[in-house]
Amino acid sequence: MTQNTPLSPLPRTDGSSPLVTAHRLRERGVTPTEAAGRCRPGGPWREVLPGVYLLRPGQPSTEERLRAAVLYATERGPSVPYQGGGVRPGARAMLTGPAALALHGVAAAPPLPSLNRLHVLVGRGRRLRSAGFARVVRSAELPGAEEIDGLPVAPVARALADTVATLTDTAAVRHLVTEAVRDGHAEAATVVGELRRARLAGRPHVVDTMTLLLAGDRARAEDRLYALVRDHALPDPLWNVGLRLPGGPHLGGVDAYWPAEAVAVEIDTAAPDGDGTLPGAAWNRKREHLERLGITVVRCTPDDLRRAPGEQAVVVRTALMAAAD
Repeated sequence: MTQNTPLSPLPRTDGSSPLVTAHRLRERGVTPTEAAGRCRPGGPWREVLPGVYLLRPGQPSTEERLRAAVLYATERGPSVPYQGGGVRPGARAMLTGPAALALHGVAAAPPLPSLNRLHVLVGRGRRLRSAGFARVVRSAELPGAEEIDGLPVAPVARALADTVATLTDTAAVRHLVTEAVRDGHAEAATVVGELRRARLAGRPHVVDTMTLLLAGDRARAEDRLYALVRDHALPDPLWNVGLRLPGGPHLGGVDAYWPAEAVAVEIDTAAPDGDGTLPGAAWNRKREHLERLGITVVRCTPDDLRRAPGEQAVVVRTALMAAAD
């Protein structure tokens, strides 16, 4: 076979991308030597990454580079069990870092054509090295990938953490992270949890950003709780109350309290711990203690108040009615 010998139709990654892997070529009877011959200067093909071929001459487009990076990270190296969930349960690799943020539509992310490196997230046990424009990022457990334009993409919070890991400028970190949260791409507590999980929380240029994120998240959540009470015609509560037994110890603060009904609402802005577990134990102990004293505690997260304020209003109204009964 020469480099000009026509081949039978080759499998592609989708209906239009002229990309194919060495594995697929072997299935079609094309040997590595034949593929290398077609990739010589002036040949009809181009090997854009090890084992990933562009079946036309010239430079790959931005979309082709993205797909090539995923193909490279997916098909190179031995298979390992997938540990995550999500819409692509069989995904062995996914785009992360700045490319993933750009695909999610994060305005503060650099445009895709400007990225010289594309980060791909793989399992820690994979024997895979960075090559060309594909940079390998390893994880003990893969998150559930989201599918964007047919590509497996890491969730925004994980992509932010992987991007922050490459930055050293405080202003750049703050701008990227706060803009992504402000525009609704991710919840502050989730982002802080990912930064902790990635062991970035102790870096000086990250600490201030985390503090700013959680403070801003609480302020927005409080505004939404005020609006919830007003818009759904709930009785006016006492705001930001510190509960204390007569002559006894401080029981803790709540964001809203209806004393006649003994119903309290607390906004939970706690972020996941560094090991990925949710810090619900302390909150549950506080709730159980208050409920033993006859106080009904309704927990709301900033995400609850943002996504489903009507549902939260029903929960609060039900608690008030049950207390009256």
